[in-house]
Amino acid sequence: MQSMNISLPDPLKQFVDSQIAQGRYSSTSEYMRELIRADEKLKAEEQLEAKLLEGLNSSESQLAKEDWKKIRNAALNIIESRKAKR
Repeated sequence: MQSMNISLPDPLKQFVDSQIAQGRYSSTSEYMRELIRADEKLKAEEQLEAKLLEGLNSSESQLAKEDWKKIRNAALNIIESRKAKR
């Protein structure tokens, strides 16, 4: 495992320390790893959403118009529910 040193302004350092003191994380490293994982997940979801919307807005299809309507509505519902969770 590689190590990395970061510099934080005092208010951010105090915030990280408070998260650890509250027992949410066992160490600064654990907290940073969790933040990075969450950011990775967010980026992957954003890429997927963009690809889904691109596909939904595409004019090429062998499905009937009603099929696309159902698929589009289902995808938009999933996207909206994910946004609401953030």
